[in-house]
Amino acid sequence: MSKFLPDAAIASFDSDVKLAYQTGSKLRRSIRVRTNVVGSTHRFPKMGKGIATRRTSQSDVQLMNVTHTNATATLTDWNAPELTDLFDDIKNNFSEIAELAITEAQAMGRREDQLILDALDAASTTLTVADTVGDTTDLDTAKIRRAKFLLDDQGVPGGDRTFILSARGLEQMLGDSDASTFDKNAIKALFEGEIMHWVGFDFIMMETRTEGGLPFSDPDRTSYAYHRSSTGLAVGKDMAAAVDWIPIKTSWLSNVLFSAGSVGIDALGIVEITTEE
Repeated sequence: MSKFLPDAAIASFDSDVKLAYQTGSKLRRSIRVRTNVVGSTHRFPKMGKGIATRRTSQSDVQLMNVTHTNATATLTDWNAPELTDLFDDIKNNFSEIAELAITEAQAMGRREDQLILDALDAASTTLTVADTVGDTTDLDTAKIRRAKFLLDDQGVPGGDRTFILSARGLEQMLGDSDASTFDKNAIKALFEGEIMHWVGFDFIMMETRTEGGLPFSDPDRTSYAYHRSSTGLAVGKDMAAAVDWIPIKTSWLSNVLFSAGSVGIDALGIVEITTEE
């Protein structure tokens, strides 16, 4: 560890990383999360449905034979390193280390989100809303109602539902004919320029991202509506920060480390919505 960088600065770097990470990651709170995973994989258990049978007097019980399966998440390792030159740093009127903590943590937060988005994409082939639903190919209330119906029809619990949409999708929703209804229902979408909760979904807007973001194949964009229990994130090493002195570079190497994997647990709790952008 560098003798030029006090322990207080290192502790501050780690604190800044955790703060920025919690701000930058959007999707973790919307799915199942298992931390402190040991090994390269983690299995999320899935239990099937059972059917009750009528009992007759003095008869043997008839087992439901409920199925037990697993969805396996494979963990992958990630880091977000950057060098800070000693001589460049002392010429700045700000702490580059502190700024890098935020940049690196947000980069890792986006990577975690991408792991989750990729898992949703891999699993969401059963329940779909095509871009022919409703009067237009835009994202509108008709498609969101349809997504709700598909989840309801599978018996998916009404709470803990999330809808991920793009910035363009949000723009389309704010221009939908039902936008005035949003405001009448105290959502104030037109006033705030955001839709936080509608038709039983918590909405998360996902901007265009270099990591990939929501799938896009011109002109089609894919959005997702899902229940918390439908998707899992297994974390082997949660975000951790490190700062080391590299003598040959006369620089500090700041790094953020992360190991995790995500998997779709139940495709019947995930709806894929296709719209045109």
